[in-house]
Amino acid sequence: MRDTIGTIQKSRGPIDVLVNNAGVDGSGPVEELAISEFRRVMETNYFGALRCIQSVLPEMRKRRSGCIINVSSVAGRVVSPPMTPYAASKFALEALSEGLAQEAKMFNIRVAIVEPGVIDTDMPRKFSRKTGAASSPYPHTDRLTAMFATSLETPTPPQVVGEKICEIIEGETWQLRHPVGPDAEGYLKWRGSMTDEQWVDWNSSDDETWYGNIMRTFGIDARAQAARKRQT
Repeated sequence: MRDTIGTIQKSRGPIDVLVNNAGVDGSGPVEELAISEFRRVMETNYFGALRCIQSVLPEMRKRRSGCIINVSSVAGRVVSPPMTPYAASKFALEALSEGLAQEAKMFNIRVAIVEPGVIDTDMPRKFSRKTGAASSPYPHTDRLTAMFATSLETPTPPQVVGEKICEIIEGETWQLRHPVGPDAEGYLKWRGSMTDEQWVDWNSSDDETWYGNIMRTFGIDARAQAARKRQT
């Protein structure tokens, strides 16, 4: 990666802005997923961003100018099974970004984290069609994919993420975190209204309780959505 970045800088000049947007999905119960799956997700979502950051930082630091934008997710701050592997990689990216921001500001380099909610791209569309393995004792896949399918009935286009990135670059803000999409900020505030123990209880409850809570809180009949998915 350093060689690639070096070649770009020699032929095109200094890199002013780095946007780490590449990401892969990863989901499933912790007990049932192979360690290799966790590594696969972390390799792209965390180490891929880290490699790019380390490649551009020396020149940005020398010039005392630059902007690094890491595209995370609301899943970088809130874990909902079965997306634990994905969330773990995004939590790591958030920690990297927060630490980097404290180092880079000394050299006038801005760092920002973009945190989309459910955006209408191939990744959430694919996830929304998943069903849990019949042999699995964990019900979380059917629950969360039903929520995603419902959210995608009123899709948020990916352009909103691009617009936010452009806004950060052009506005010269030093704000660290930027939730994006109509559901992102509200979802983070809703999670923030609970204790950690309440959140664990919410997601470890039985199906009857969980689906009932979703209906009362959001007015979403996720149980019906899950049943329709299994029939298709």
